[in-house]
Amino acid sequence: MSTLTVSNISDATTTVGTSYVVNGSAKAWANFNQIGTQSIRDSFNISSITDTLTGSSSFGVSSSFSNTNAEVTGGSTYINNNWRFSPRSRLTATSTIEFQVANSAQTLADADQNSFSAHGDLA
Repeated sequence: MSTLTVSNISDATTTVGTSYVVNGSAKAWANFNQIGTQSIRDSFNISSITDTLTGSSSFGVSSSFSNTNAEVTGGSTYINNNWRFSPRSRLTATSTIEFQVANSAQTLADADQNSFSAHGDLA
C-alpha cells in the first residue's frame, strides 16, 4: 500500500489543509425513505439498510469506525402535518448506525425524508 503525504489540497481557487478533510468530514451519511420498502436515496460509506421495526432503521457501515464514540446526527421531515424528528441516531457498533423517528406524541413512526451523518475516526 502506498501513502501520499500532503499538507494542503487545492482546486486552484481554494486551498484547505488536509487535516480538515481527514478530521472534519463526515465519515458516513445517508438520505433515505422508511415508508413501504425502506430505501437509500444516496449515501457515503453505507452498505445496507434494514427495517428493524416501525420508525427504526439500521445501517451497515462499509468501512468501520474505530470505536462507538462517533457523533451521529440526523433529522426527518413531516408527513401529513405531523412533525417527525430523530429522537435517536447513534453508532451501536463500529459498523452499525441506528436511526429512529418519532411523531409529536413520541410514538415511533416511519417518515419519507430522513438523513444522518456520522463524524469520527475510521478503523
